[in-house]
Amino acid sequence: MLRSATSRFAHIPTRGLATVAPALPKKIGGKYTVTLIPGDGIGLEVAESVKQVFKAEGVPVEWDQVDVTGINSTGKANVKFRECIESLKRNKVGLKGILFTPLERGGHQSFNVALRQELDTYASLVLIKNIPGYETRHKDVDFAIIRENTEGEYSGLEHSSVPGVVESLKIITRAKSERIARFAFDFALKNNRKKVTVVHKANIMKLADGLFRQVFNEVAQDYPTIQTSDLIVDNASMQAVSKPQQFDVLVMPNLYGSIISNIGAALVGGPGVVPGCNVGREFAVFEPGCRHVGLDIMNKNQANPSALLLSSAMMLRHLGLDDYANRITDATYSVISNGASRTRDMGGNSTTQEFTKAVLDQLEKTA
Repeated sequence: MLRSATSRFAHIPTRGLATVAPALPKKIGGKYTVTLIPGDGIGLEVAESVKQVFKAEGVPVEWDQVDVTGINSTGKANVKFRECIESLKRNKVGLKGILFTPLERGGHQSFNVALRQELDTYASLVLIKNIPGYETRHKDVDFAIIRENTEGEYSGLEHSSVPGVVESLKIITRAKSERIARFAFDFALKNNRKKVTVVHKANIMKLADGLFRQVFNEVAQDYPTIQTSDLIVDNASMQAVSKPQQFDVLVMPNLYGSIISNIGAALVGGPGVVPGCNVGREFAVFEPGCRHVGLDIMNKNQANPSALLLSSAMMLRHLGLDDYANRITDATYSVISNGASRTRDMGGNSTTQEFTKAVLDQLEKTA
């Protein structure tokens, strides 16, 4: 799974998706074409930061940008959503912001979930790691959250059997539980991780989560060099905020992954600094690890572009462009570590563009 690169900062793993490696797209004119979906909220602002950095570095990537939105459910929004699916099917690789999902009952299904289900990007990988020089309450945090992306509570199967009674179906299958478990163990092997922990609620959901846990333990027999453990999700949440250093690789069904990812982000500085990706057998889509839209700071030049910059670096390693990835990662980490140009979420006063300029200046300084 995602192999590691080396430089003076500990890097985010990238390519080598082991048994599930998507085929790399072909270069055209010496460049890769990558689908860019800025997303809603702060998406356009942080995507612009990435585009500025890629242009300055001469990264051999051409953007195929699709401005789909989840803020309204008009026919035009649905057409744009189909456009982004077709673009991703052509290009195989995408960089994506977060699309808004309405809470109202009459609102559309989450475009984020629909995209993952249609492309079968079944493995969500979120990396929770302290950034050197950025002090948070916990030190030495370094673990990976691997989340099954396509079933569980996000199956979208709900109905009202009689007025006042709603049934919502949670789907857990042996096949999908096995492939996410293998993804987790392969990731651990490829990245020199020592332990994989399954997170579940099998004490209550004895059939559904019981199956997920059972399949995990069966797959574990094929990986005798990797330690295993299991935690009930309630306990895992408590352990995450009390002693996160004990974690290495965590694998879990869909909903628990959403919750633990947000807890993990809070441990290391918030959603603005956590990268992630969603991968399957054919496609790879890179996006911030915490799926926050940021409508409250939209168009205020306050957003932290670090999560999308670091996600784009993961994408570049996936494409085999390690040198570009390392330089962008190092420059982003250096700016955060220096502390002179931090956005508000990191305790500073810098704008999105000031932070981006600091990254560009750091890249120029080390050219």
